[in-house]
Amino acid sequence: MLKFLVLCALAAASRADVAEEDDVLVLKKSNFEEALKAHPNILVEFYAPWCGHCKALAPEYAKAAGILKSEGSEIRLGKVDATEEADLAQEFGVRGYPTIKFFKGGEKESPKEYSAGRQADDIVSWLKKRTGPSATTLTEVTQAESLIADNEVAVIGFFKDAESDGAKGFLRAAEAVDDIPFALASDDALFSKFEVSNDGVVLFKKFDEGRNTFDGELTKENLLNFIKANQLPLVIEFTEQTAPKIFGGEIKSHILMFVPKEASDFQDKMDQFKKAAEGFKGKILFIFIDSDLEDNQRILEFFGLKKEECPAIRLITLEDEMTKYKPESEEITADNIVAFCTLFAEGKLKPHLMSQDIPEDWETNPVKVLVGKNFEEVAFNPAKNVFIEFYAPWCGHCKQLAPIWDKLGEKYKDSDSIIVAKMDSTANEIDSVKVHSFPTLKYFPVGDERKVIDYNGERTLEGFTKFLESGGKEGGAPAGEEDEEEEDDLGDLDDQQDDDDSDGEEAHDEL
Repeated sequence: MLKFLVLCALAAASRADVAEEDDVLVLKKSNFEEALKAHPNILVEFYAPWCGHCKALAPEYAKAAGILKSEGSEIRLGKVDATEEADLAQEFGVRGYPTIKFFKGGEKESPKEYSAGRQADDIVSWLKKRTGPSATTLTEVTQAESLIADNEVAVIGFFKDAESDGAKGFLRAAEAVDDIPFALASDDALFSKFEVSNDGVVLFKKFDEGRNTFDGELTKENLLNFIKANQLPLVIEFTEQTAPKIFGGEIKSHILMFVPKEASDFQDKMDQFKKAAEGFKGKILFIFIDSDLEDNQRILEFFGLKKEECPAIRLITLEDEMTKYKPESEEITADNIVAFCTLFAEGKLKPHLMSQDIPEDWETNPVKVLVGKNFEEVAFNPAKNVFIEFYAPWCGHCKQLAPIWDKLGEKYKDSDSIIVAKMDSTANEIDSVKVHSFPTLKYFPVGDERKVIDYNGERTLEGFTKFLESGGKEGGAPAGEEDEEEEDDLGDLDDQQDDDDSDGEEAHDEL
């Protein structure tokens, strides 16, 4: 008996080591496995104290933890300071901040990546969907009213027979959606309260029309398309909280209106934008960005815009290759926007490629300065081997590379066959070269074949020299076959936190 009591005391003491901050478990390598034993279902945020996105997430994350705890849920939220617990972060493949993973059933292997929004309701809804039934069963009107009141979006399937083909299709759709709560209603009182006469599906939301009723054959695919078209507002503002919904959604064609929210004609512009959005629901996502906010300046820069040039309209596709489009008319009217989107949908628009003017001194320094307007002439010069760094001014890795790249330029400044160059890819775009992360290093060898070789070797003067002296063979690979390198990704455009602030950490903020 005494032995049993001692063991219980030791277990309790061990569990006490898992401290809490604002209802969030503070996890370390020393207590991680014990936490999983005590709380089998834990959502874990791997963060860095300096990370801007992590700071923005913190209050919503704590709020979600508090909601679940107050409900008596077995689901807990935890956090790991990845800068202090490097081994733990490496074990779970953490490369950017915040990285959020869900550990289910006390298992450490293959945790699920969190994929929903970053507001408390999004987090709670996603976790409940992951641990409970895909759709809850409603028996009373008050339950349905609470579900609708407590969530930004909720989907209710009204089916007299829960075993019908339509109900089964509804449940299959529910299983495929992580971030929206689904419920089943069969009671006559529920049908009457929500004015539903036949079996069907209704999406309730706290914006725009307030509710959408599905019309069509009740299949998983049809229902998912219906939800995709109606789960976001006709026009959504780009913010820290909405970014995951925007980038993680099914709609990959986005039209953006850059406009200062404090402008006297803001509402007029919004009315025109919203009117145009009605005809492209589920096809093109309409987003507005407050061009006066400091946090949004990098996004303006990415589109080649300055604050004084706003309001402005741009369109971008986020498929395998990001492509931008610019309307011919700068006047923001519903008719102009509709015409612009229609041309895009019909495939009749040409991509908008940005370019700075050619600097007068572009070739006076050892490292030549390229822009969109002189790129083709220099890079594909059949008589030269050209080695180019594609960089972003804010990229921490590019800043680290700069002195080495300058030394490389100095080393080959008198060469008759080698040119070392650089191009600011946030202000210049090339149709023949797609840049997805910074820095990107590409080699354009002599000849008329327009070959492009990606550099994958060490980012050292010695490594670059071996590469050039070997004619692009040592450390190179045909374009498109590059090895994965720790870089700053274009998905981080809204983050103003420079890598310099990370005290040497290689990881970076992510959306």
